[in-house]
Amino acid sequence: MKILLVQDRLRSGGTERQSVLLANAFAAAGHPITLLTFRPGGALASTVAPSVTRIALQPCDTGLDWLAPGLARAVQRAQPDIVLCMGRMANCYGGALQKRFPATAVVATLRTGKPLPRLFRQSLPRVRHIVANSREARDRLLARQRLPAAAVSVIHNALVFPPVSALARNDALRAAYQAGPDTTVMLCVAMFRPEKNQRELIEIAAGLPPQSDWQLWLAGDGPARAACEASVAAKNLGARVKFPGFHRDPSPLYRAADIAVHASRSESLSNFLIEAQAHGLPAVAGDAQGIRECFVPERTGWAIAPGDRAAFRGALTRLMAEPQTARAVRAAEARAFARTTFDPEHQVSAYLELFRTLVAPPAA
Repeated sequence: MKILLVQDRLRSGGTERQSVLLANAFAAAGHPITLLTFRPGGALASTVAPSVTRIALQPCDTGLDWLAPGLARAVQRAQPDIVLCMGRMANCYGGALQKRFPATAVVATLRTGKPLPRLFRQSLPRVRHIVANSREARDRLLARQRLPAAAVSVIHNALVFPPVSALARNDALRAAYQAGPDTTVMLCVAMFRPEKNQRELIEIAAGLPPQSDWQLWLAGDGPARAACEASVAAKNLGARVKFPGFHRDPSPLYRAADIAVHASRSESLSNFLIEAQAHGLPAVAGDAQGIRECFVPERTGWAIAPGDRAAFRGALTRLMAEPQTARAVRAAEARAFARTTFDPEHQVSAYLELFRTLVAPPAA
């Protein structure tokens, strides 16, 4: 099958990591794959395998995520069997592409909890099929749009950074941030955007019991980082709240941390939480869309009602006080759950099987 994967830009977000993972895996499976982006470059551009054909529609980066000059011509030249739209901007074009190329199976994806742009919503009934990355996202979509249930499948995100083994704790990285042996390191890996809500994590951590030994690591980059740094400075929390920056591979951070924390207001499925679970970290997270599918509720993770800081702190305090034996049991269950549920080979196979059904000739 000839597959064309469409993404606006290869920035450092979770959807973009999934785009690169799928493109590389489709190529490794022997399928001709073209990764088309609207904007050139991006933090993840260097992670695309040489076997993947690359196309950027903008000759120089305009900074406009929605601008896709010559998109129809590029699809015409590629002549794909499948067009897989990833991200909000790419999905806005899905319906128009399906109308222009009726013999090609255009597949939309739903990977966000944000309100969908009007063109995105209008495209969904027009494409050949839709893939949601969580059951909750699928159910909400079916409740809000007049779509047949058979038109929407669920394929969870794949682990981009599955641990190769149960490695020892990364004490060297902890020491670099002045975290002692008994310090509880709480970790969030996410782009700094307003909806990711890192400022809420700062407020929650600031209210933990003053005698508790903790650090909060907020890894990533983006436009909301400066405001978070200012908040930390204003609260005099510089010794406790760290900003490790963007990591192309955050695995060393997972191995140095003790608890995954997340307060995002807009999710469909959190790549960060499933990666953290794969590394054995228990999770405490705001109860956004799809969050409960990222862990085993009340066993390897806790979903907290948005705005309930007391409950969030209570869950953190209980985890901090757990004996080592209980932590080890919880970590083993988290790793097993994540590796089974979000196995990359399974997710890639699910996409390819779906594509085969979409391009197969109708039964006589």
